Amino acid sequence: MCDYSLMSVENRLAVCGDELVVHRFEIFSRGLASVADVEALKRGEPAPARGLLEKLKRALFTPEPPQCRAVCVPPGARLLLRNIPERLQRELKLDSSEQEVVFTQIDSPGYRDAIRFANGAEVLLQRLNQGQRVQVLSLSSDEESDALGDVESAVLAEAHVTVTRG
Repeated sequence: MCDYSLMSVENRLAVCGDELVVHRFEIFSRGLASVADVEALKRGEPAPARGLLEKLKRALFTPEPPQCRAVCVPPGARLLLRNIPERLQRELKLDSSEQEVVFTQIDSPGYRDAIRFANGAEVLLQRLNQGQRVQVLSLSSDEESDALGDVESAVLAEAHVTVTRG
């Protein structure tokens, strides 16, 4: 989800379709943040308020210095990684600067958040360039999505049968 190093940073869960960017947080650890939050930070504005409670909190209390929210991605999520540097393309034997990858967590001292390429190569998020773009394609792997799709179809079919009988 989010590296242990980002546990002290305000965060939220990723949603399908999110446009994210590799960002170096105030604690000097790299992770994913929304493009909108990073752009707001560059302009010196607070991240957009999400929900009524956050809007109320901002209206009643002195605002904190602006900072980005980390976006936590579940293992197995499919991502589109853009702007892969040429050095990494050569090292991993990739054929383009844009690749579909799977978010994963690996056992390593320190950082654990990583991405897995189609060729099986795994790279820690810490090795990606700050500013590199990532789009969330789905929050689960294809096999899980297919299985969920079958379950959803069965539930909808059952609901249709129930509605048409009644």
